[in-house]
Amino acid sequence: MEDALAAYAAGHADGTAGLRSLARSEDPATGPDYRVGVADGSVAAFQAELIAEIRRLLPPD
Repeated sequence: MEDALAAYAAGHADGTAGLRSLARSEDPATGPDYRVGVADGSVAAFQAELIAEIRRLLPPD
């Protein structure tokens, strides 16, 4: 379980940074956890960029 959480966390960090490790994603034991982390990290990065852009477009308070 600890390996799966570490793989997810590494994937989340890579996804947030816009990276992906082919070696980690193909690992038979932790590859699926890494790929889910990458997807979640990518979504988190997109959400942060979207919120920043919306705030930039809105008039100041």
